[in-house]
Amino acid sequence: MDKIKVLVVDDSSVIRSIVKESLSAAKHIEVVGEAEDPFVARELIKKLNPDVLTLDVEMPKMDGITFLHNLMRLRPMPVVMLSTLTTKGADITLQALEIGAVDFIAKPSVQDLLATQKSFQETIIEKVTQAGNVDQKNFKLADTISKTPTRQGTNAPKKYQGCARNNHLIAIGASTGGTEAIKEILTKLPENSPPVVIAQHIPKTFSLRFAERVNALCHIQVQEAGHGQKIKVGNAYIAPGDKHLVVVQKNGALFCTLEDGPEVNRHKPAVDVLFESLTEFANNVQAILLTGMGQDGAQGMLQLRQAGARTVIQDKATSLIWGMPGKAFALDAHTVQLPLAEITANVLAFSQLTREQMKEALYAHQ
Repeated sequence: MDKIKVLVVDDSSVIRSIVKESLSAAKHIEVVGEAEDPFVARELIKKLNPDVLTLDVEMPKMDGITFLHNLMRLRPMPVVMLSTLTTKGADITLQALEIGAVDFIAKPSVQDLLATQKSFQETIIEKVTQAGNVDQKNFKLADTISKTPTRQGTNAPKKYQGCARNNHLIAIGASTGGTEAIKEILTKLPENSPPVVIAQHIPKTFSLRFAERVNALCHIQVQEAGHGQKIKVGNAYIAPGDKHLVVVQKNGALFCTLEDGPEVNRHKPAVDVLFESLTEFANNVQAILLTGMGQDGAQGMLQLRQAGARTVIQDKATSLIWGMPGKAFALDAHTVQLPLAEITANVLAFSQLTREQMKEALYAHQ
């Protein structure tokens, strides 16, 4: 097996050294070069032909976003962003994911590095490995540059009659690189959509900004979930980046609950935590697992299916990284797998079935 060739781009020699040292622990990865600015990076890409780029979001001489635009237009390739955990860093990173970066990792401060070095090493090796295994046939990121932003509600179906059942819930799980997949689903939902709860692997400073950015494009109301918040039709609730999101049922209504427990599958929020909280009323749930690395969500989805939920995974052909949905597939945790573009319409159609029709449809997939 050929090694994954990586080019490290960062203006800090200390960070470049940290990244290089961290990746050198993996025998299947080779750091073939490093660059202190995009102009040097451009020449090294031509010379070294790397498989994956790690890129600082804030760069001198040419900012990371401009460089990424140019890269995706001229030489599309998997890019893992290194992001500062600030509001500015969040906006830049989310924009980078819109342009075509496959994932991001929190950039460690030199002061905190001793405490987080092992975790950083494990995470960056995992993300670079997954990026290096992206199916190039599905990697048409240059196409994203020409897309115009979706105007609020323009994608929403015009003839949706509303859900046939009270408290019907859509639950979505995704990793850090799944922001665009989540957006693809939410922007197509009508204002009377069943409520949506979302667990995504995203830092605290990113979750609110992501909710705000997506809300501006949607017909439904998208927000960061609050503790004790009642779940309502036409709303989507994104777990804060430092809390687990669980759903509880009280007096015939559903509520968000935020928990500050330990990480699960190295994540907080964790998809498994959200999914497992839904098993009590699983027969009124549709759970969706989107593109992303790792296995978080697979076991929770299996429990949901066994408890009577409808479970949907994004198919391999449209997943940039078929890690999480692939693990669910391996466990036979899914009721159905669908291309990303078809998930919203399919889930909405299912939500209009009566309980009897729903049972018949689920039985047909057994």
